Amino acid sequence: MKSMKNVAQRLLAAAALLCVVCFSASAQDAAQQEQGMSAEQFEQSLQFRSGQIEVPEARAHFNLNDEFRYLDKADARRVLEDMWGNPPDDSVLGMIVPRSPGLSEQDSWAVVVTWSDDGYVSDEDASKIDYADLLKTMQAETRDSNPERIKAGYGSLDLVGWAVPPRYEAGSKKLYWARELAFNDQPDHTLNYDIRVLGRHGYLSLNAVSGMSELALVREGMDKLLPMAEFDQGARYADHNPSTDKVAAYGVATLIGGGLAAKAGLFAKLGLLLAKFWKLLLIGMLFLGGAIRKLFVRGDDNRTVR
Repeated sequence: MKSMKNVAQRLLAAAALLCVVCFSASAQDAAQQEQGMSAEQFEQSLQFRSGQIEVPEARAHFNLNDEFRYLDKADARRVLEDMWGNPPDDSVLGMIVPRSPGLSEQDSWAVVVTWSDDGYVSDEDASKIDYADLLKTMQAETRDSNPERIKAGYGSLDLVGWAVPPRYEAGSKKLYWARELAFNDQPDHTLNYDIRVLGRHGYLSLNAVSGMSELALVREGMDKLLPMAEFDQGARYADHNPSTDKVAAYGVATLIGGGLAAKAGLFAKLGLLLAKFWKLLLIGMLFLGGAIRKLFVRGDDNRTVR
């Protein structure tokens, strides 16, 4: 447990290097500026797919039911970058979107799909993790990094607690958890919901961010998505060849404990304000293991953000 805590501490201490850029824009205005159309027209221009979806980069697939649709890389990036104002991110592979509510609706939410090829992640530590103890370590390290962020003029970040406690399903090799985050002591907190699907050569990441008020909606949706994500034959966890395959330098505990600094971890899907304005808080330029890791988070003012 001590070594696991040390890994988590090192990962979370890196959060002190976060840079934050903040700006506001109307979702409709952003779509009009970039595409010459309203948010509703922008959504209608997207090429949604359904049913079985192949993700060749990860050698994985989704078996989506009628409640979900999929956007390939190009359209997913259009939503993230043109509609929601995120900076370019080539690591995005696609986006899973509920049929209802739609992307242009006030309580919309979506799941960004990314892939890590760090290698086979051993799950030997999964049954030994004390999640309450890990949470305390993560909270302490997050608080300890705040003076650096505040000094740099970037505000504070606090890990309030588990919105959904971590759970690892050993049979399916799937891990999920959700965190409640607070930025700059704002009363409206952020929900970050994560799913990791372990495979032979790395893991598939499904990540959703919304307001805490959408916890029930997002949790229900993510529970439904969990069994729909699978690796292809030959790329599954059970296909691991210890003689030839690369092995990740971390285990399941680090996927959770280092989640705030994970590759393509949080992204900013902010939702509409009462006046249909978006506010985007970008946390980026996070250096972890010599690589720049992007972390997008939501910020808001005194109005309700969804």
